[in-house]
Amino acid sequence: MATAFIKRRNKEPISSWTFSIINVAILMFLALICMLPLINVLAISLSSNAAATAGLVNLLPVDFNLQSYIYVAKRTAFWRSMAITILRCSLGVSINTALCVLTAYPLSKDNKKFRLRTLYAWYFFITMIVNSGLIPWYMTINTLRLTGTIWALVLPGAVPVFNMVLMLNFFRAIPQELEDAAFMDGANHLNIMLRIFVPISKASIATICLFALVHHWNSWFDGIILMNKPSQYPLQSYLQTVIIQGDTALKSVTDWQSMALISDRTLKCAQIFISTLPIILAYPFLQRYFVKGMVLGSVKG
Repeated sequence: MATAFIKRRNKEPISSWTFSIINVAILMFLALICMLPLINVLAISLSSNAAATAGLVNLLPVDFNLQSYIYVAKRTAFWRSMAITILRCSLGVSINTALCVLTAYPLSKDNKKFRLRTLYAWYFFITMIVNSGLIPWYMTINTLRLTGTIWALVLPGAVPVFNMVLMLNFFRAIPQELEDAAFMDGANHLNIMLRIFVPISKASIATICLFALVHHWNSWFDGIILMNKPSQYPLQSYLQTVIIQGDTALKSVTDWQSMALISDRTLKCAQIFISTLPIILAYPFLQRYFVKGMVLGSVKG
């Protein structure tokens, strides 16, 4: 296999080789730049209080220890906010994906099959252009009595229009003959959508699931605005308050050995790294669908 690959490469012109080498070098450089901050955060979280405070930590831990992670493991508030975020992601991704598919399928039809299709399409597209503002947004959610509940974090963005457009264009690219054959066999629109369109749209669905997962996992502002007390904060809202206001619980540490090894900065870095880890682990499973789903969903059929 290696010999065949080398022979095939030898047949390519020098310009193609040069472009490939430069392209790979640039992408590796950009990937390294993206990874350096996370590596630095991990190194600080594994370092001692003195080394982190003195700014001696770069990419490798100084005075390696796990005391920050041991302390975080005992933090009830951190894991409570983590559980809220996991619940939010479970509900949010499921609702976003289901509503995107249910909305994109009828909008992928032409005006002959779906009357007023253009009007409905603009009803969704206008939300990408015009924003009602923070105060009307909050007043609407508060009037519906959703504040202080998990639904306030899930329902306001239940239909991400950008994701819906990706699904719409993907459905348009599916050959019309498949739908016509299903109609001849007696299938209705619901059966066609669930048994034909959805199974062959796994790449696009995986892409919008990844978008929805990252959005719900990283959102912090809505948690602070819509939740009534800190115990209801999702993970990113909790981390925002810890980073801005500091970890007041650290003042209760009386063990001198622990105080020498952990600090407010090492604890912040430990919590940030733990909160980032689930997305890092989930991304490789969806990454293989990402490029294909983006390309197919961005080209009109």
